[in-house]
Amino acid sequence: MSGHKTVGVDVGGTFTDIFVLDEADGTATVNKVPTSKPDQSGGVLDGIGGRVADLSDIAVVVHGTTAGTNALLERKGARIGVITTEGLRDVLEMRRRDRPRTWGLRGDFEPVAAREDRLEVPERTLADGTIRTPVDLDAVRAAAKTLQSRGCQAVAILFANAYANPANEIAAVAEVRALWPSPHVSASHEILPEIREYERFSTTALNAYLQPEVSGYLDRLESALQSGGFGGEFMIVQSNGGVMSAETACRYPVRTALSGPAAGVIAAAYIAEAAGFPDIITGDMGGTSFDVSLVTGGKSMLSPQTAIDFGMVVRTPMIEITTIGAGGGSIAWVDNGGLLNIGPESAGSDPGPVAYGLGNDRPTVTDANVVLGRIDPDHPIGGKLERLDVEAARAAIDRHVGAPLDLNTEQAAEAILRVANSRMAGAIRLVSIERGFDPKRFAFMPFGGGGALHAGAMLADVGIARAIVPRYPGVTSALGCVIADMRQDFVQTVNALVDTLDLDQLAGFMQDHTDSGMALLDLARSRFETREVSFELDMAYIGQTHTVPVPISVEIVDGKVQAPSRQAIAAAFDETYRATYGRLLENGVRRVLNLRSAVTGIRPKFDLASLSPGTEGEARPKATRAVHFGDAWHETAIYDRLALPVGTVIDGPAILEQADTTVLVEPGLTATVDRFGNTVIEPAEQET
Repeated sequence: MSGHKTVGVDVGGTFTDIFVLDEADGTATVNKVPTSKPDQSGGVLDGIGGRVADLSDIAVVVHGTTAGTNALLERKGARIGVITTEGLRDVLEMRRRDRPRTWGLRGDFEPVAAREDRLEVPERTLADGTIRTPVDLDAVRAAAKTLQSRGCQAVAILFANAYANPANEIAAVAEVRALWPSPHVSASHEILPEIREYERFSTTALNAYLQPEVSGYLDRLESALQSGGFGGEFMIVQSNGGVMSAETACRYPVRTALSGPAAGVIAAAYIAEAAGFPDIITGDMGGTSFDVSLVTGGKSMLSPQTAIDFGMVVRTPMIEITTIGAGGGSIAWVDNGGLLNIGPESAGSDPGPVAYGLGNDRPTVTDANVVLGRIDPDHPIGGKLERLDVEAARAAIDRHVGAPLDLNTEQAAEAILRVANSRMAGAIRLVSIERGFDPKRFAFMPFGGGGALHAGAMLADVGIARAIVPRYPGVTSALGCVIADMRQDFVQTVNALVDTLDLDQLAGFMQDHTDSGMALLDLARSRFETREVSFELDMAYIGQTHTVPVPISVEIVDGKVQAPSRQAIAAAFDETYRATYGRLLENGVRRVLNLRSAVTGIRPKFDLASLSPGTEGEARPKATRAVHFGDAWHETAIYDRLALPVGTVIDGPAILEQADTTVLVEPGLTATVDRFGNTVIEPAEQET
């Protein structure tokens, strides 16, 4: 492996963040540049080039990408075709007969594959794996040629019960791949060999929908890096918080659907646990959204299934993240009923907030912070603008919010922030209180370019005890890319009662997953400190639709998986079910639906103490300026945050500035710099 630097890259809706770790001396540097559109690779190259003069010095580039997420949300994926079993042409459209609005009588939904591009062929595999009708390969070839002639760029093969026996699908895929002019062919047994037709069909179709866009972007970026002298390894963050090779990402782009936000949660968990706070609620506030996740015991929570948007169901392990449209660029507007709203529309990076002076005339959350003096207009983050236009922001707030609500400029700006804070607090309650967690036992970790401006409001609105602002909050997701482990997930439907479960077959599935995962780790050029394998069973009582994930302890001796006993599986289910629902079902019959396996290569972690500012120096304000809090202006001390030594204690009101973010310490709060350079914000009367 060439080079000695590891580079983490996170592309957001407004900014592209870079974190560079020099493994030779343990130092780190960061960069933040505007996201380039429509091709994000330009901003990535600018950001890396701004901190690494010679790309041959880079050993690894780890990228958290929003290319897939944006393509799904904006419906800008490829035109795809579907080849499916006779009678199943409309599964993608019927879904689960759900509606965009639960109580609405109407709702529109367009699947990613148009009906004329969804073709049926004769074939049938039964639920027990028996092939009743072999696949008609002549019909498959004819369907592939028809889809190609219609301009489809990718194709998904979706056969009934292919999870139970993929033979028909394997034969069809071989024929299509021989004819298809690109590698963009997705098969359901490769993407998700799991029971339940709609979820399997949806995940596979979305994978095909993303393949041309994501693989094209990654190929362009990797080629540009190599042209600049980069000869190291290029890896992509998955939605589960692990990383995979760029080659794997091109085959399975659906696994990148929440790539960037997942990296932020991984970094936040690592930083907080090192600082002594294993239970945290993260709040990633970028230019477009506010992403919230809950971490307990230093571990992020995974969900087996996520709906990216209505009808776009992705069934692959993802870190549980709740997203709302409350970013710095979210637009404030007053509806016909006279109510102030924030988002979901965002000004993004182009044209950006009104204060950017790039053409937007509608006020945003960032504009409110600028008008109230919380953001320094003379030193905007990102480095591309010389100054923010405060007067333009004031005029926009007056026109669009102040006048309709009969408020002066400061009152209107405060109202914008109150509504934004209320929406963010609601998202935090959703992931904590509504799931049975008391937020008082959690710390709040705000990051992203705007998160630290709202930390005090979250403490007041939700009742969280403290906030921890990481050393580089504006590039936390990029830091997460640097420390994320390589992970490969597998799933296989078992669908058997515990009492009659074929233990040898289960052990065989576990062995196959383990061997496949280890082989993928062997192909990587990364160095792993250790390798871990974990297994989980989706289980329920007979008659239940919803399952509980049951961790299973399995011994692996000399690479061989030892089959767990039925008694151990039953006991693990009882423990998990009781913890989830409070009691067991008397005389209930236990069933194993799916096996889930994860093979993880633990990558070396860097010592966060290398980010520490040390204990030398004195905490002196570099300036003061008027900042509006509540209903009055306060002369507020302004500090250079990165120059504050360990142990510094600052009473609010105060503002701590750095290149990638601004930290707001409101009146009544105290900020303390810990040994890693994090800033811990707590109520002043509480002992630190």
